[in-house]
Amino acid sequence: MNKEKTVIALGFFDGVHLGHGALLRRTREVAEALGAVPAAFTFDRPPKAVVTGAAVPLINTVDDRIDLMRRLYGIVRVTAAPFDHSMMTRSPESFLDLLREEYGAVHLVAGHDYRFGHRNEGTPAFLQEYCARHGLGCDIIPRVEVDGITVSSTHIRALLRAGEVEQAARFLGHPHCLRQTVCHGKRLGSAMGVPTVNLKPPEGVLLPAGGVYVSRAVTPEGQVLTGVTNVGTRPTVSDAPETWVETHLLSFSGDLYGQPLRLEFLRRVRSERRFDSLAALRQQIGEDIAAAQAYFAQR
Repeated sequence: MNKEKTVIALGFFDGVHLGHGALLRRTREVAEALGAVPAAFTFDRPPKAVVTGAAVPLINTVDDRIDLMRRLYGIVRVTAAPFDHSMMTRSPESFLDLLREEYGAVHLVAGHDYRFGHRNEGTPAFLQEYCARHGLGCDIIPRVEVDGITVSSTHIRALLRAGEVEQAARFLGHPHCLRQTVCHGKRLGSAMGVPTVNLKPPEGVLLPAGGVYVSRAVTPEGQVLTGVTNVGTRPTVSDAPETWVETHLLSFSGDLYGQPLRLEFLRRVRSERRFDSLAALRQQIGEDIAAAQAYFAQR
């Protein structure tokens, strides 16, 4: 383990929303003041899902959480530890010992509702007491609200399920995003003159409600491409239940197959529906593209 001095933000960080952002900004500020490495400690899967066996749809993959923390908040080191039996049964004291002894923690930052250790017995008050006893700094960050509503991953999931990506972005502090490798589809878009890049949704990750969205794609080189994205099962051309994320890029004609692409959802245009003919679908796609072009023309 690396023994450099670290200031560590604690949490699961699903969505890396504005509440998490308050922790991460404080982590970086303290790290800069102490000459330490700004870090975060999270888990590879939701502890609740492991403990209860119930599925917990996630806003982001592990890789996306790590990317957001680094890219938006300057967190240099992110540990996504396996939430296995040994971690699940660690006492709160033992968990904090791990951070101090193995990860070099000199200061810990957590939210007002952070719980940790076996049976969630660790509380913010315990964390503060432990830090005082061992000479560590500690910050407990209060709840963050938007329009009187507490920012939480649960609330953001509800917004995404309703397709309200603009409202979700207000609570996230950034557009909802999905990063996946571009794969081959059935080339149905190309046959209609509107080629798409296709992303297969990661298992267990929540997508916005089925429909069409104004979107933005970012390549590994940082090139920003505007687009219009369909999320759904393509009911006009397929009876398969499989969900796809298909994006028509407005001003791009190259080949992105096999490349990782970060897709950002900016505004919902309409819900997904079945059309009576390919001609009707093609006409609607043209209107969707026009709506996306109008959106970007106003920016």
